[in-house]
Amino acid sequence: MARKISMRQAINEALDQEMTRDPTVIVMGEDIVGGMGGEGEKDAWGGALGVTKGLYAKHGDRLMDTPLSESAYIGAAVGAAACGMRPVAELMFIDFMGVCFDEIFNQAAKFRYMFGGKAQTPVVIRTMVGGGFRAAAQHSQMLTPLFTHIPGLKVVCPSNAYDAKGLLIQSIRDNDPVIFCEHKNLYGIESDVPQESYAIPFGEANVVREGKHVTIVTYGMMVHRAMDAAAQLAKDKVECEVIDLRTLSPIDWDTVLDSVENTGRLVCVDEAHPRCSIASDVSAKVSQEAFKSLKSAIQMVTAPHTPVPFSSALEDIYLPSAEKIAAAARKTMAN
Repeated sequence: MARKISMRQAINEALDQEMTRDPTVIVMGEDIVGGMGGEGEKDAWGGALGVTKGLYAKHGDRLMDTPLSESAYIGAAVGAAACGMRPVAELMFIDFMGVCFDEIFNQAAKFRYMFGGKAQTPVVIRTMVGGGFRAAAQHSQMLTPLFTHIPGLKVVCPSNAYDAKGLLIQSIRDNDPVIFCEHKNLYGIESDVPQESYAIPFGEANVVREGKHVTIVTYGMMVHRAMDAAAQLAKDKVECEVIDLRTLSPIDWDTVLDSVENTGRLVCVDEAHPRCSIASDVSAKVSQEAFKSLKSAIQMVTAPHTPVPFSSALEDIYLPSAEKIAAAARKTMAN
């Protein structure tokens, strides 16, 4: 039975259900317990934004507060995964990846390949991404493209509560390392989510709006901006097909290419910087595989190649908006 819950609740429920189902699932991270089991138990928050709240009461020491050392506990999670556990490690902000990147891209991502397919590393690294939270340059980046560049990693970025639950369950059950990216501005957004457990396969994009004139490809928070832009354009009789990639590695190229072959126009939207982004990746693939179908030049809507500003006025300008996406779509229609 489905009911409306927030993405925060959906992620919490996925963790709860998988820990109940599989005793090898453990959760670790900074302040994910947050006082549970001590004098501050009633005030225990469950991570910086409350995603793991209440899980310690159900699962006890299978949730572990870690020291403020990402290299230590991400390394511990990778090691535990190699030894038969299924750890879910919370890297509080994706911006902190620099402290523990070696453990991720030089170890976890390479074990299966280096040991001839005999090694498995079923670790999930949950992390917050994205701007719009007034958290400044060191807590607001969309660094998803950096992880998609690494062979051996799977990269997920849901746009809603339903996908968040199903994709996290799939991530925990997967035998490869998964970077699970949660946009901090989506935690409070509600959608219909079944109570029962379910998994959404990797590499299957979701066509969230059908249209015949322009294809808009995006993921995460930008799905909502793209839908707003599509609603604006529909008033001018421009029908956009909006594709939510859901997983960034692997990417569902078939859905993207089929859509572009039908519409002949493409707008790639990415909150990341423009260089070597998901937007540039999709643009290149479509240029290579569906060039003859294009009726106009591909448009990219991204953040600028600058750090995220702290000023609220500047951050609003910095982030891709529905208006910028609509303008890009109109530009494709003008040719």
